[in-house]
Amino acid sequence: MAIFKDEAELRYYVGALYDRAKCDPAVATKIRDSKLVIQFRYDEPRGIVTINAASPPTQPGALFDVLWGDETGLKPDIEMSMKADVAHQFWHGKVNLMAALTRRQIIAKGPIPKILKLLPAVEPMYAMYPALLRDMGRDDLVIS
Repeated sequence: MAIFKDEAELRYYVGALYDRAKCDPAVATKIRDSKLVIQFRYDEPRGIVTINAASPPTQPGALFDVLWGDETGLKPDIEMSMKADVAHQFWHGKVNLMAALTRRQIIAKGPIPKILKLLPAVEPMYAMYPALLRDMGRDDLVIS
């Protein structure tokens, strides 16, 4: 059974992570400085989120914008496709990106070296995500 029952639940929990990250200087500064448009395409349930670090942010307090849905008008530099359950594990720090790319659990389009360069930038999110889930009353979703 999938971790998230539908796109709304995926967007609620994973969206909270992106919303925190876009305002956190430890994470957001490095992503903003990349000047990349990064799109995550999730399946089971389906959801598409785009990180726009190529343009100045329009969202309050953000260092980059986070946009949900197909129609952002942006062409991603990097596309990362995966099942939502893989993303859930990844944001817990439980997925090795290189191994997941090799096993095709995550499919990347775009410059892999740029993707790998961003890994240290997102590392604080591995602690942020389970903490957010606990704060949201979803201890049952936390992976030990």
